[in-house]
Amino acid sequence: MPTPAYIMSLVASLQNDSKRRFYTDEAILPYFNMALDELQEIYQLNDIPVIEQTSSIIQCNVGITTISFGGVPALPSDLVEIKQLWESRRGQNQFTPMTRKEFLPHYMEGSQFSQYLIWSWDNNQINLLPTNQDNDIKMDYIRNIFNTPILINQVSTDLGVKFINLPTYLSRRTAALCSMFIGENETRAAALTDLSEQALNRALQIPIKGKQAITTLRRPFRANYKSRSPF
Repeated sequence: MPTPAYIMSLVASLQNDSKRRFYTDEAILPYFNMALDELQEIYQLNDIPVIEQTSSIIQCNVGITTISFGGVPALPSDLVEIKQLWESRRGQNQFTPMTRKEFLPHYMEGSQFSQYLIWSWDNNQINLLPTNQDNDIKMDYIRNIFNTPILINQVSTDLGVKFINLPTYLSRRTAALCSMFIGENETRAAALTDLSEQALNRALQIPIKGKQAITTLRRPFRANYKSRSPF
């Protein structure tokens, strides 16, 4: 699997500085982190499967009306956006979907139910109506997978399987940022940006097609196939 050090060595080569006189790890690293942050936003925007996660069961005892970061119970620390909440009576593992509302209905305030049924998101926390039994909640959500900023003492750490198809994109995008802000060479930056976009398009095709269950039909390998009658 790739490491930041390997990707940054590619960046130096793209800058015609294989001996690393100017494009050292220290010089490149801030722009590598920028490229990672951009990539994460692209992943989240396109719903790439690697950023989708189902939480462990969140146990909500009687009286619980909020789930927050750092609270009890707590939201997943890598949560970016909730896609769906599910609930079940404690220990039954029979989950049914909950409905998201912009606000909890005021006419239901002061009442207690056996299930939550609905939820809202406000002030970076899940808001619930009180229940008269212990319930379990599961969450399908979009997560944060890149722990940026990567520090200089982490550049030899394996980035993991989620990066297996991305060294080409990350090296070219990072090199483009370096060309723009270190080398101040807009022509090289534009060329590298174009190459990075092509690399990203290739890298995203496999997970996107897999998610959409698209089967790619290959063109027949015959020079005159178009001219042949289909009957």
